[in-house]
Amino acid sequence: MNGIHLTAKEQHLLEQTLHTTHDARLYRRTLALLECSRGRQVKDVAKALGVTRQSIHNWAVRFQRQHTALALTDGPRPGRPRHADDRVETLLQALLAITPDRCGYQAKFWTAPLLCDQVRKNLQVECCDVTLRLCLRRMGYRWKRPRYVLAPDPQREKKKPDSADSTALAGAQRHPRRG
Repeated sequence: MNGIHLTAKEQHLLEQTLHTTHDARLYRRTLALLECSRGRQVKDVAKALGVTRQSIHNWAVRFQRQHTALALTDGPRPGRPRHADDRVETLLQALLAITPDRCGYQAKFWTAPLLCDQVRKNLQVECCDVTLRLCLRRMGYRWKRPRYVLAPDPQREKKKPDSADSTALAGAQRHPRRG
């Protein structure tokens, strides 16, 4: 199978797909089939697109079986199952309602390692900081660095110079500069 033969209707369909798709993989596959149908060698198209010749042949077979651009799209990819299930989210909701010092930690704010430790102790589930942060994001929480605010200085008024005297002194010390 050196060349790919497409009917005029199939070529029109693929050209339409090429102009309307936002999926890079579908674009590459559509372009490969169109270029091969226009007479370019499969090995040249494969080299230009950075794929194997076998991939192009597989795409052509899939397209010719179904005669639709959907044949060139990827199937669903479910990915790895979640480690943090509903039990973890329920526990996190309860933990975030209290402070860490109530759980025996010497901290005022929850951190990801502290929450992971509580999940491990209460549910016997190992989860890393990244997993925990993703779970918190799904729950609608946003991480924000705590802002430490110092208590006001009770001696501030005594340390502050009198504003009327300081402006007069500052004006007398100034000398006009020549440019």
